[in-house]
Amino acid sequence: QVQLVESGGGSVLPGGSLTLSCAASNSAIFSLYATGWYRQAPGKQREVLAGITTNGATQYADDVQGRFTISRDDAKNTLYLQLNTLKPEDSAVYYCNTVPDTFSWGQGTQVTVSS
Repeated sequence: QVQLVESGGGSVLPGGSLTLSCAASNSAIFSLYATGWYRQAPGKQREVLAGITTNGATQYADDVQGRFTISRDDAKNTLYLQLNTLKPEDSAVYYCNTVPDTFSWGQGTQVTVSS
């Protein structure tokens, strides 16, 4: 079973930025599957925000398009999500997984945007 470990979350002011990272216990995941970032806010369902295919094509949800950037470093077996121009409504726990999700969810990383 693949283990996914997210990191990089924190508390920022509105308009701030963060970079999230996702490490997988099996490096092959990124070459075999489309992968992506999800988030879940309190009382809401988990939603997919951004995805990247094995050949590097990206796609974003409408409410993060232009603010968030997904990328992958194959040499480091790491998936990233750059979050810019953060808004209070971006506050949530952020997760990585394949798209659609295949593996068990990790612990996630908390992002809090508040003044």
